[in-house]
Amino acid sequence: MAATNFKTENNTFRKLIGNGLTYRIPRFQRDYSWTSDEWEDLWVDILAMLQADGDASHYMGYLVLQSADDKSFDVIDGQQRLTTISLIVLAVLKNIQRLIDSGNEAEANAQRLNQIRQTYVGYLDPVTLIARPKLTLNRNNNNYFQTYLVPLGHLPQRGFRASEHLLRKAFEWFDKQIAVYLKASTGDEGKRLAQLIEDISDRLFFTVITVTDELNAYKVFETLNARGVRLSATDLLKNYLFSVLDRGGESDHELHSLEERWENIVGRLQSENFPDFLRVHWNSRHNFARQADLFKTIRAKVANRESVFQLLRNMEADLDTYLALSSPEASEWPQDDKQLAGVLKTFRVRQPFSLLLAGRRALDAADFTGLLRATMVISLRYNVIGAYSTAEQERTYNAVAERLAKGELNQLGPVLQAMRGIYVEDRNFRTAFAEKSIRTTDSRNNRVVRFILCALEKHLSGQDHSFTSDAFNIEHVLPQNAPDGWGSFSNEEANNLVYRLGNMTLMQSGANRDAGTSEYVAKHTSYEQSGFEITKKMAKDNTEWTPERIAARQVWMADQATSIWRIAQLS
Repeated sequence: MAATNFKTENNTFRKLIGNGLTYRIPRFQRDYSWTSDEWEDLWVDILAMLQADGDASHYMGYLVLQSADDKSFDVIDGQQRLTTISLIVLAVLKNIQRLIDSGNEAEANAQRLNQIRQTYVGYLDPVTLIARPKLTLNRNNNNYFQTYLVPLGHLPQRGFRASEHLLRKAFEWFDKQIAVYLKASTGDEGKRLAQLIEDISDRLFFTVITVTDELNAYKVFETLNARGVRLSATDLLKNYLFSVLDRGGESDHELHSLEERWENIVGRLQSENFPDFLRVHWNSRHNFARQADLFKTIRAKVANRESVFQLLRNMEADLDTYLALSSPEASEWPQDDKQLAGVLKTFRVRQPFSLLLAGRRALDAADFTGLLRATMVISLRYNVIGAYSTAEQERTYNAVAERLAKGELNQLGPVLQAMRGIYVEDRNFRTAFAEKSIRTTDSRNNRVVRFILCALEKHLSGQDHSFTSDAFNIEHVLPQNAPDGWGSFSNEEANNLVYRLGNMTLMQSGANRDAGTSEYVAKHTSYEQSGFEITKKMAKDNTEWTPERIAARQVWMADQATSIWRIAQLS
């Protein structure tokens, strides 16, 4: 991102809004949504800051603005915080107005009221009482804000949107808190209220990121999201789509339809999952786009009314499949499909999602189940055991997805052949499996090992055990917390071998606890009497437990795994 298109600085609320600049919530940005939980958190932080031993300042987080002239700014992210602080300022003004009305230093307090209003709220025409505001809210909230809240007049309560009621309730809530704050000590109330505004404006500060257009704003979101700060890239795309319709002069009916359908999609996904869904959806139908390039790509392709609604229809068509892959247990898929999707979730593998969305649209039910199984096998060989780089894998999946979307592929066999490049061959898989260690202290790794051991057990005995069952545990033959000298293993050997797959087996939960850290010879009888064939075989084949026996057992396991997780057409 060019330096001229991107500026970051820390600013106080005074510097932001008290210097002649104006701010606008984009017309189609989401409505005001803060409730008493957020109001109370902010007010508690402000009161703590105002204590004699309080912090000198309070950090309000990131504020992302868009401006072409550094005079007027669109608030891309941070509108809830800016709006709420403005409501606090208005609540302070309401308390000053009461002092004026009661004759309490009326002239001095009138001067304070006018000065604070002009600095932080905006000019109010004395004849029309129409505001020329510092802050303009979105299309659903601005009329109520400017008509009723800014003039400090009567606040009607009937016939308004839920978000407008929240604006009113927020104002009334802070109005009461400020009245309580005034009563907490004696003295010049007008001066104390003015000082409250001074403290808030000088001691609340933001990290302000200013960009020149939506594309740079989206890049900011992607950068910050990669650092764990979730911002509203979802809202940014929504605003862009609405602006396309708005430029075309479309009817309120179409705008309302888009908003309802958009909110339904986001609501079913939860907003934090939308960026991932959008990327998976887009890549299941188009050339591969990295997350960082996605907004630019969509903006170039979606530029008129028809393409906006086509995007919407396509997202709606793919939503159920994405949700079923993300939360298979809640889906209405056939049991085999749910189980396979559940394994992918256990592996924490999402690279095949774009391919699976395309496959769900293009293949019949039997071929789609086959595709699910193939991606599970590839994921075990490539991601879980092989631990190869996912960049090439994801591009391969997307290339096949694009061919499915274009109708070039419509049967499972050719789809599998197109994925040959990411199918780890038997010899390489067997070698990698024979050397694999998986640290089971991680909950995901624990489930993966349970899955592998249960599959080996089924291959050996024909008995199908759910790897999520609480009835059994992973038994580490060389214990995880083995005492020094256990079985004549050196400390280095114990550390290197305890999480080798060859050192792990299945045991009923009670027997697993009883075995504890006993020596192998003491546990051998319980292994022989186990209800799991994989554990019985281990006891039958091994009268002692040594580094060599662990390695030999894991080679046997690798042979079985190569037979179990195989795609016949590619082997």
